[in-house]
Amino acid sequence: MLCLRNSIRTRLLSSPATSPVSLLQRLLSAAAPAPAPAVSPNPSFAVEDYLVGTCGLTRAQALKASPKLYPIKSPTKPDAVLAFLAGLGLSSADIAAAVAKDPLLLCAKVGKTLSPVVYGLTALGLSHTEIARLVSLAPASFRCRSIVSNLPYYLSLFGSYEILLRALRGCSNFLSSDLERVVKPNVALLRECGLDDCGIAKLCLAVPWLLATKVENVRKMVACAEGIGVPCDSGMFRIALQAVAFLSEEKIPAKVDYLKNTIRWSDAEVRIAVCKGPMLLTMSMDTLQRKSEFLISEIGLEPAYIAHQPAMITYSLEGRLRPRYCVVKFLKENGLLKRDPSYSTVVKITEKLFVEKFICPHKEAVPHLSGYYASACRGEIYMNQEQAMKIGQVCMAQQSVESAEIPVSVFFA
Repeated sequence: MLCLRNSIRTRLLSSPATSPVSLLQRLLSAAAPAPAPAVSPNPSFAVEDYLVGTCGLTRAQALKASPKLYPIKSPTKPDAVLAFLAGLGLSSADIAAAVAKDPLLLCAKVGKTLSPVVYGLTALGLSHTEIARLVSLAPASFRCRSIVSNLPYYLSLFGSYEILLRALRGCSNFLSSDLERVVKPNVALLRECGLDDCGIAKLCLAVPWLLATKVENVRKMVACAEGIGVPCDSGMFRIALQAVAFLSEEKIPAKVDYLKNTIRWSDAEVRIAVCKGPMLLTMSMDTLQRKSEFLISEIGLEPAYIAHQPAMITYSLEGRLRPRYCVVKFLKENGLLKRDPSYSTVVKITEKLFVEKFICPHKEAVPHLSGYYASACRGEIYMNQEQAMKIGQVCMAQQSVESAEIPVSVFFA
């Protein structure tokens, strides 16, 4: 089998570019078994052993896949499929992954299904490499001839082949879904809600099953998004759809109540916060609890202020909120800042801009601040208010000493 696969790959790579028809003929010829007298199915053929020994699946994968392959009584058909996939350029690992994801791929007919699909995709302009990537991500769709007629629509919707492949990594079912009855009605509904194709593509990357679900489910998502206070004409509507996509109708009121109690918001404030930051609904209760304690108890922010700046709750506590706060607090208390920036501004700006504004200008006065800030962001050093004060005292005491070393111990409680 391995020899056959290598032979096919060698012939494909060494041959000059050919037409789709020529490619089809070569793949069919490579996959065609040698003439042999008719024999009865091999009663001793063990599918599970074949999946492990020939296809490269693990024993656990083979055990799960083998019940689906009860029609296979001999290696003839799966051998032809494996040879065909190898001829397309799939590696052994790629083939094993595809078979594990869709065992029924081994039951596909090379001449009547797989070859016409490759011919059609090649005619659309896809290269061998692009087709091989498609097989790896969507093997079940690859054995459906409708993939050829569906693909141009998806390329138009997603804007590029690369973005389409990203969507397929999350869910490949939509590629072979009924365009007229399932996919297009969902897309039409989202367009009615104000989303353009770019917005729909981004939503599908976050909610991969969206295109393949019933249109009634999409309507429920739209109703839930509007129900939490985000209208269709809002710039946050796509994010709201993403937030409610993985929440049941019962969980949303419970999460809203938890936000009110944890961050001490009024009914009006929680509506403002959720409307501005719908992804708050997707955060775990433990995460919300820890961030609210930091923002309210440690920093001293008012709940009303947080409600109008809910994005800060979505940032990493250890990797962004606390390290940036400690750096700015240190700079302020040591007279190194001319202006007093708001905390929301400090945490919302990009990492590059934060370093340019709050780290780089103070390299001479505090030469070690950059390294300690980077270590804190990576979680290697834990800084809180008290530790920020310690580094301030040490830095200011040693800033007149050239190349002075600040003991790492000042960062630890």
